[in-house]
Amino acid sequence: MAIHSLSDRVAVVSVGCTPFGERFDRSVDDLIVEAVTDAWKGAGMDGDDVDAYWMGTYISGISGLTLSRPLKLAGKPVTRVENMCATGSDAFRNAVYAVASGAVDVAMAVGAEKLKDNGFSGLPSPRPQDDGTRITTSAPANFSLLGPAYQDRYDVSPEDFRTAMSHVAWKNHANGALNPRAQYRKEVSVETIEKAPVVAGQLGVFDCSGVSDGAAAAVLVRAEDAYKYTDKPLFVKALSLASGYGSGGFDQSYDYTTFTEVELCAKDAYAQAGITDPRHELALAEVHDCFTPTEIVLMEDLGFSARGTGYKDVLAGAFDRDGDLPVNPDGGLKSFGHPIGASGLRMLFECWTQLRHEAGARQVATADRGLALTHNLGGAPGDCVSFISIVGTEKSS
Repeated sequence: MAIHSLSDRVAVVSVGCTPFGERFDRSVDDLIVEAVTDAWKGAGMDGDDVDAYWMGTYISGISGLTLSRPLKLAGKPVTRVENMCATGSDAFRNAVYAVASGAVDVAMAVGAEKLKDNGFSGLPSPRPQDDGTRITTSAPANFSLLGPAYQDRYDVSPEDFRTAMSHVAWKNHANGALNPRAQYRKEVSVETIEKAPVVAGQLGVFDCSGVSDGAAAAVLVRAEDAYKYTDKPLFVKALSLASGYGSGGFDQSYDYTTFTEVELCAKDAYAQAGITDPRHELALAEVHDCFTPTEIVLMEDLGFSARGTGYKDVLAGAFDRDGDLPVNPDGGLKSFGHPIGASGLRMLFECWTQLRHEAGARQVATADRGLALTHNLGGAPGDCVSFISIVGTEKSS
């Protein structure tokens, strides 16, 4: 049994994205309409031209009616998708599969979330019934375990790792300051980052991603039809999804310095796309920086840095906007915000913008490499799902 590559069989021909943030002026319906209408317009189409829809949302709706109601779609197949923080990405994955299989000619993936005025404080998390043995600590508490574990394994001082965490936050806020759609649009000094109130363990306020509202959407067609809709399509090179089985909490060999699911996911995606040196072959990477130590660990799991050196590469500026491989040039979850169902497609929007040289002040110099990666992580260290997509500007003959 194997997962077969769909490389160059499906193209992205338009992507829409709302501004993220505390959108008290917009309902989830409003956000969906805004993102979808933007994507339709970019492809020169309307709702009737799309054969099927996949709607990703974590808590902001149930069933396909979440999408069909506000868009007034009569009789169109709409599937609601949920996969924790990989929700929007999984909507994209399912839409790609539908086009690649020949079941539909035109598909749309949509992600939307309304988190800021739902009556909850912080990030709500619906939990299924279980036997009571699952870890119930908060997300910041779970991810705060990464720092001390990494420092212990690789003999890194808390001060050096703190500096690397601060650089991640500083970098992503600097990138977000150039992004008109980002939730946080101000640069933040390292001094401010390090003096912020503590949330959990070594994590301060600026080590945590934003809780926000937003939506994004993408139109997908068969690769051979792409140039009917745009002169600059992106071709899907790889899709990979890996789910763990929650072993981290009881596996004595798991040491909280890696996400096993991400490492497996990356290996699969690179094989599909024919990538052997991701740090120098990719133009940019949009990764799931839910917390600053997460981004540091991901640099190693994704093969951008050797084990135990990710924090050094971060400090050296390797992943800055002008570095070897720009990571989160749109500000990432940290600055752009994290409306769960929309984040994966927001990442695709940045790849679309950068590879088409339309990013303005935050345009990366590496865009001509022509390949970009998106990554989402849902769950917690040792108990998660991981998604990776790779898209490119050129279709192999």
